[in-house]
Amino acid sequence: MRATAFALLAATLLPAAPKFSVVEASIPQMQEALRKKRVTSRQLVEQYLARIATYEDQLNAAITVNPKALAEADRLDRERAQGKVRGPLHGIPIALKDNIHTTDLPTTGGTLAFAGFVPPYDATLTRNLREAGAILIAKTTLTELANWTAGSPTPMVSGYTAIAGFSFSPYDPRRDPRERNRDGRPVHNPGGSSSGIGTAANFWAANVGTETSGSILGPSNQNMLAAIKPTVGRVSRHGVIPITADQDTAGPMAKWVADAAILLGALEGASSDPNDSATARCTPPPGRDYTKFLKAGALRGARIGIPRAFFYDKAGPRGGLNETEGKVMAEAIEVLKQQGAVIVDPADIPSVTDPDPANNVLTVNQCAGAPQAKGNDANCSVVFKYGMKRDFNKWLSSLGPRSPVKTLEELRQWNQAHEKMGAIRFGQSRLDISGEMDLEADRARYEADRAKDLRLAATHGLDEAFQTHKLDAMLFPGSNGYSISAVPGYPTIIVPFGMVPNTGGGAFPPGFDPKPVPFGVSFAGLACSEPRLIELGYAFEQATRRRKSPPGAP
Repeated sequence: MRATAFALLAATLLPAAPKFSVVEASIPQMQEALRKKRVTSRQLVEQYLARIATYEDQLNAAITVNPKALAEADRLDRERAQGKVRGPLHGIPIALKDNIHTTDLPTTGGTLAFAGFVPPYDATLTRNLREAGAILIAKTTLTELANWTAGSPTPMVSGYTAIAGFSFSPYDPRRDPRERNRDGRPVHNPGGSSSGIGTAANFWAANVGTETSGSILGPSNQNMLAAIKPTVGRVSRHGVIPITADQDTAGPMAKWVADAAILLGALEGASSDPNDSATARCTPPPGRDYTKFLKAGALRGARIGIPRAFFYDKAGPRGGLNETEGKVMAEAIEVLKQQGAVIVDPADIPSVTDPDPANNVLTVNQCAGAPQAKGNDANCSVVFKYGMKRDFNKWLSSLGPRSPVKTLEELRQWNQAHEKMGAIRFGQSRLDISGEMDLEADRARYEADRAKDLRLAATHGLDEAFQTHKLDAMLFPGSNGYSISAVPGYPTIIVPFGMVPNTGGGAFPPGFDPKPVPFGVSFAGLACSEPRLIELGYAFEQATRRRKSPPGAP
């Protein structure tokens, strides 16, 4: 059911004077309270449901709340009483992005055609979470179809879906008052297409997002969360609505690095998934236990590269940080030095500084809107628009006869037929440019573009920089290293750190005071380097402890 429909029921569930509060609590703290019988899983769910009932209308963080969450909590409490504890997620409420299959809740991708659709099978990661004892409390809002519905000339607003409308960050949950933006959109962009809103607002302990290019790191940065964007293949994508298998991954979003590490271990399979060949790429740590990498002293001796060109400083007319962001990152670098890290500055990415346009990654973008339709796409990569048609149609074919549409073309036609119902408020230019791709005739172009993307982002990009400077990680401001790491499917961990002014979109009208917005730091590595990145991210978090609760949170 929609979260707002839960309000009357949930309002009756808040226990009097709970001994343990979920607000800003970590997963280890919850487990300790459960072990000591200070709280039950049912009481955790009751507290979270009460918070959803109180704040959901303001934030719009959930598309669906699980009406059986209390029953699941009771079952897991009985298991605990019988001496069976499945692991560190046993009895912990977790939310899933609403493009991840659940057979007991709808999976819609936020698109109107799939409203109420319950898929015929669980995602592999959903099954892994159930086996780990997690309570799947809700499905989160997202940008519709992970932001592959509408691009230029009328790009979809981050966090908007035809099913649920706009969603809002708890760090400034107001509508944008500026004239050109007065369509109901938020004044503080909640980030990429994986909503971290409910985790930041303490609606659940943590959530699972997905990323093709920025949709885990972006919302985590904007909502002051710790998150891990894994190596592509570390977590199975089976049962996740795709954009392109070349870059898609799911990953954990949480308030604390330890929580993200625990959730990553539960998401990853013990062995490779026969439904996703990429899961053979990385070997899980013993027991899939990433908590062994939570080492407060891990920064000592670590070689951290600072990619100045474009990411910190302008590269010609593009890129760079503003003055406040630059000060935040200078402070972060000083913390790293104080913790004993070896700072390599600059450690520029060769394909960013290469003077030859054919070898410069900044000259290439993904075709992502109507201006990059066929005939006008010579200067952009077709990987996303080609991969979407290939992988979305493959996903649709797995849904069986109950699927509302059977092909991408049928979805486009359905949207057009239901435009007056709000199916495509911002159009569907990204679906359109994917729909025009011919999977046979355009294969050679796709393969050439994919090879070039990998050469610029990896071989002549991150790989070369890491090898030249012998790096453990690169430090990126906020989430702005997401794109180059996403192309080869490399991992990144982001950690909350600072607050900066909300300067996006121009001046605000007199009398309107925009609130400061979160700004984190990201440690990026090469394939399968999550253990080392968790060490570095955790050590930085413990040295700084900069996460701040949303203003006004009880």
